Amino acid sequence: MTHSDGLAIAAILICFVVSVALLAIESALTRASRPRLHAQGEAGDAKAAAAAALLEQRDILVSALRLANLGATVFATASATTVLDDRWGKPGVLAAVAIGLVVFGLARGLSRAIPARDPNRVAKVVAAPAAKLVALVVPIAAVLDAIGRLVLWPFDRRTQAPPRESDGTEELRGAVDLMHHEGAVVKEDRDMLGGLLALKELEVAEVMIHRTKMVAVDIETPPADILRQMLASPHTRVPVYRQRPENIVGVLHSKNLLRAMVHAGADADQIDVANLLLPPWYVPGTTSLEDQLRAFRRRRMHLAFVVDEYGEVMGIVTLEDILEEIVGDISDEHDLPASGIRLRIDGSVTVEGAVPVRDINRRMGWRLPEHAATTIAGLVIHESGIIPEPGQTFTFHGFRFRILRKSRNRITLLRAAPLAAGPKRPAEPR
Repeated sequence: MTHSDGLAIAAILICFVVSVALLAIESALTRASRPRLHAQGEAGDAKAAAAAALLEQRDILVSALRLANLGATVFATASATTVLDDRWGKPGVLAAVAIGLVVFGLARGLSRAIPARDPNRVAKVVAAPAAKLVALVVPIAAVLDAIGRLVLWPFDRRTQAPPRESDGTEELRGAVDLMHHEGAVVKEDRDMLGGLLALKELEVAEVMIHRTKMVAVDIETPPADILRQMLASPHTRVPVYRQRPENIVGVLHSKNLLRAMVHAGADADQIDVANLLLPPWYVPGTTSLEDQLRAFRRRRMHLAFVVDEYGEVMGIVTLEDILEEIVGDISDEHDLPASGIRLRIDGSVTVEGAVPVRDINRRMGWRLPEHAATTIAGLVIHESGIIPEPGQTFTFHGFRFRILRKSRNRITLLRAAPLAAGPKRPAEPR
């Protein structure tokens, strides 16, 4: 073996080590958790902060590392060619190419094993040298990228379009679902995080209490009867109307009524209910829950009346309704027992028609569409295209729905059950 052969072999080994290091850096930085590194950086970990900053330019980082690795592989192949071409000629060149491929393959295999156990720790260690390497290689990568865009420009004008920004909400929701699937997040936490992320998407009309279920009192009712109704109600704030429930005149707070009772010497007939009312607050049904939550905090109120585009009262929304979308059902010692969803031994569920689809999904872990209709009865009517009769069965979205009871044009009770594995079919009455 000549001196030049020894140098070539040494160059191949050095290129192999460099390739392993570059691929290990890429593997560690691409596997590392950017949110976790960011949190550690905020807590004062300088290495984590450097790694998080490097991950903010992930595309440039990967391009630079791969370009440097390509250079190492090419140099190793060239060194092998120098040795083998002199000895074997053309077969030696082919052998040199094979050596280059083997070097690249072994380097990639070893590089994946290095950061596999703790990519975040490895990322913090390699962040500083990786940043220096990126600073050196980025100009070359930028030139190559510009050349590539120039070559592709006549064929695809879309290469000039700005990159699409990622949807952080969807990424968070997907990460939470994945962690729940892997067992790292329990169902209650997943539902809570999902509810928090859904505040921007949901509208108050989807979570409101419909006016047909709204507990309200008529202002013309004698004060003593109003007092009895307030005591029988689980709510501290009750809408007050005149003659018709749609004609809202204000909101009566139980504390105001009790104070008036004290001032009147416990004589309810001496109370003027009209002077105790809080002014009604109307909000459009299209208001997002996030905006409504901010409005509740800003105005320091807990109840608002939801109106449609014609100004008609659709129902009421409370601060508790919005909070329940995040944390689930909130009950106290005065709340009436919740009803509407009853599990059966055969795995099916008996559901009242007015139960929101979102409540069923959260309770059962189902994925029925929530934007087609607010209630489960509305979903069945929407999918079937008819007002069904008791006894009819419909199949859609992987579930079978059987109508059990109906009052006029409203479905009041139905049974739902997931189908066995099989193709989903459109809604068809049977």
